[in-house]
Amino acid sequence: MKNLNSEKQRYKELGDFLKTRRDRILPSQVGLSEGLRRRTPGLRREEVAALAGIGLTWYTWLEQGRPIQVSAQVIESLSRVLMLDKQERIHLYTLAKQVPQADITSYERTVSPMLQHVLDNLVLSPAFIMDTRWNIIAWNKAACLVFTDFSKINMHKRNMVWMMFTNANYKQLFIDWKFHAQGMLARFRSNCGQYIEDPWLVQFVQELKRESMEFDLWWSKHDVQRNSEIYKKLNHPIVGTLVFEFSSFEVSDDPSLKLIVNTPFSETDTDMKIKLLLDKCFFKFKVTQELNIKG
Repeated sequence: MKNLNSEKQRYKELGDFLKTRRDRILPSQVGLSEGLRRRTPGLRREEVAALAGIGLTWYTWLEQGRPIQVSAQVIESLSRVLMLDKQERIHLYTLAKQVPQADITSYERTVSPMLQHVLDNLVLSPAFIMDTRWNIIAWNKAACLVFTDFSKINMHKRNMVWMMFTNANYKQLFIDWKFHAQGMLARFRSNCGQYIEDPWLVQFVQELKRESMEFDLWWSKHDVQRNSEIYKKLNHPIVGTLVFEFSSFEVSDDPSLKLIVNTPFSETDTDMKIKLLLDKCFFKFKVTQELNIKG
């Protein structure tokens, strides 16, 4: 009896959740006319059913909390129509006793001031934050001075893998580019294995195959590699050879983000060269300020 009541409560919770999310969607948000006789605050049941590609009677039973089985495909379709965010989507899957489909979503927000503060305080270590797609979404001054000025790169091309295979200036930094590019590609493939059918990943791979012969060749080899101890040896156009220890950390309050830190190798003069780059940048900034004041 207890299990039966629990199941009834779960179905009721599922129906109530769908109704509240339906009520908050304006018809205009899904390309429908408001109409003159609309009495419901959001979408009608028939509109949700039509947009999701399911039967009206079946959807009505779902909102009424009837004990019917719901497939993952239907839940995904309803999530799209009702514009559910990540947590709401997971909640809907949970109520329907389904496992959420893996997706490789991009990070659409800026990082928190606290996380940016962490980056900025890694003064001598070029560091940045990347999302699940390996898009670079935040960085510090040292990263710009060593690798490239990320703020000047189109956000759709500000991707670690894309830059490694298509950005000529970025590629030239690596003394053994082939080794680092193949290693990065193997780690990227390992990270994205669970999203292999994701539309973004499919398109991304197709575009890179067209842009880079090396990517096309190496992607077909299906090499995989987990993060391990990595040393980067770069040839910087201003200060010459730089050697870094590469580390990757998961951001605790958002597992979709990773903090990438390049620490100057202690047995080299890399830290001194980073200081030199920072000093040159500061001097240039001061001169520019003085010229602007005089002007």
